[in-house]
Amino acid sequence: MAMKRFLLAAAAAFGLVTGAGAARAGDPVTIQLKWVAQGQFAGYFVAAAKGFYKDANLDVTIKPGGPDIAPEQVIAGGGADVIVDWMPAALAAREKGVPLVNIAQIYEKSGLMLTCRKDSGVRTPADFKGKTLGVWFYGNEYPFLAWMAKLKYKTTGGPDGITVLKQGFNVDPLLQKQAACISTMTYNEYWQVLEAGVKKDSLVLFKYEDEGVATLEDGLYSTDQKLADPATVDKLARFVKASIKGWEYAVAHQDEAVKIVLAADTSGAQTELHQKHMMAEVAKLVVPSHGHGLGYLDPAAYERTVSVLLSSGSDPVITKKPEGAWTHAVWDKMGGK
Repeated sequence: MAMKRFLLAAAAAFGLVTGAGAARAGDPVTIQLKWVAQGQFAGYFVAAAKGFYKDANLDVTIKPGGPDIAPEQVIAGGGADVIVDWMPAALAAREKGVPLVNIAQIYEKSGLMLTCRKDSGVRTPADFKGKTLGVWFYGNEYPFLAWMAKLKYKTTGGPDGITVLKQGFNVDPLLQKQAACISTMTYNEYWQVLEAGVKKDSLVLFKYEDEGVATLEDGLYSTDQKLADPATVDKLARFVKASIKGWEYAVAHQDEAVKIVLAADTSGAQTELHQKHMMAEVAKLVVPSHGHGLGYLDPAAYERTVSVLLSSGSDPVITKKPEGAWTHAVWDKMGGK
């Protein structure tokens, strides 16, 4: 019931429900987010609030995520037309039978890193040995496991390996010294650590981008079946184009984007200061450098992600190179933006 109230409130806030619950005219599209309403997804909320979806003749429902929501399962069960997902989780799901296809890549760079306490003795990756490291699961563990395999660390504990702490979606293990390092995003949990009073100079940061094990994060995914329908491809092309417009607006008008995100957060859990930090950091991750515009999946970046996942030790994230896991059909349909 709480989730239903959230969705109705969010829909009302963005004009997705009018009158006595009657949806406005437009082709329906449901997007399932990877996490709760926050700056990580600002472009979609901005596109809704500024009328970009309406202008594209779309009736968009934005479903927030959470710790018990797996976007891959939602779309497999028919609960969404498109999801926001990290590529490692999407490729792992595809290999297991969920036919996910990347139709646009919003984040060009990874925001994932390990944040470590200096007083734990960690200065370099060589110091991970024998330590406890906090790791998110539910698909977020794949880049970490690939990195540990590259470093030749066993993740089963012991003095020559590392002990994996199944980390909740908070920073408590670091604050309470239950782990030497925890998983953080440059735009979220890192700032939670600082906002809790920890000083920057007491931390050591290891960005996956710097360690050569970065994988593609927030992308847009649909399915083989949906993409086989030309009408759906057309609808998704309009959705992606309007979403990109929302992202570009959010990057250019960050304070306004934060206000829009806060309006969507009916839980009241987000703070303006934290969302401003998040929006500023997210803006660094979405700006493209490949010359094709925001939202274009660079095949070379896809291949790098696949290479990292295939090299993840004796228990690889994926066991063979995927086929059909991405397409430019939606990008081409929208005229390359």
